[in-house]
Amino acid sequence: MFQKLKHIYETKYKLLMIIPLLLLVLSLVQLGIQYKTTGDFVNKGISLKGGSTITITKDLHFSAAELEKSLQQQFPADDITVRTLSSAGRITGLAIDSGLQDGSKIDVLTNALSERFALQKADYSVEVVGSSLGNNFFKQMLIALVFSFLLMGIMVILYFRVFITSLMVILAAFCDMVITLAVFNLTGMKLHPAGIAAFLMLIGYSVDGEVVISSRLIKRNDGTELQRIYGALRTGWTMTQTTLVAVIVALIFVQSEIVKQIMLILLIGLLVDTIVTWIQNVGILRWHLEKKHKKHFGK
Repeated sequence: MFQKLKHIYETKYKLLMIIPLLLLVLSLVQLGIQYKTTGDFVNKGISLKGGSTITITKDLHFSAAELEKSLQQQFPADDITVRTLSSAGRITGLAIDSGLQDGSKIDVLTNALSERFALQKADYSVEVVGSSLGNNFFKQMLIALVFSFLLMGIMVILYFRVFITSLMVILAAFCDMVITLAVFNLTGMKLHPAGIAAFLMLIGYSVDGEVVISSRLIKRNDGTELQRIYGALRTGWTMTQTTLVAVIVALIFVQSEIVKQIMLILLIGLLVDTIVTWIQNVGILRWHLEKKHKKHFGK
């Protein structure tokens, strides 16, 4: 079985490139549907789209999932989600996020919670984020992502001095981001600022693999082309494995919802990057070198 897969990988690399292309197309479709139905291409959290957060520090003996379901039934139009707060592995409270920004409507929600759980003023706090503030922050983060792409492309051009390599690295990072974002949307989670930071980290992880494979295939001439590919594959997969182990451990043992979101995005992104790097980018480089050799042979 392994030998058969190896043979397909070595001889059908152009056909295999359909896999990441299909994933990219499906992801763009998902983002388009997301934008058409919600007005945004990603599920934004309160800190990015505006709203309010009621933080309860009293032990309610009530699970976040049960409370969320109950509040969604009671306030169906207010986009309510409930998450746990933890410290040192111990749950310290609950945070109720909603799309409410009007003070009177927030009071209705807080009064309902106070009556239900006998809360005092000291047991909870209310934080309101305006929609303009959240949108401005989101735009600034998008600008940071764009600049990351540009600077990444410039550095790759300066290092390799080969246009196809720079284009390949930028394409890989773009595919990683788009496919990961589409899969993240399918989880139903809402994106927080820390999640955007995870996407910035993902750009760095993406470039690592591209630099490894490009260095082996373009900068070095020792061994055959396939030997250099497998050498780069061993190095790249070792780096990915170590990160995957750390990410999975954090997902299992860390209680913080924010940290879990970062680790989930990195997990999805690393798995996507494995496909993009070792199928799409290896295929592009092999195709480029093949055409280069034919051109040289023709001369």
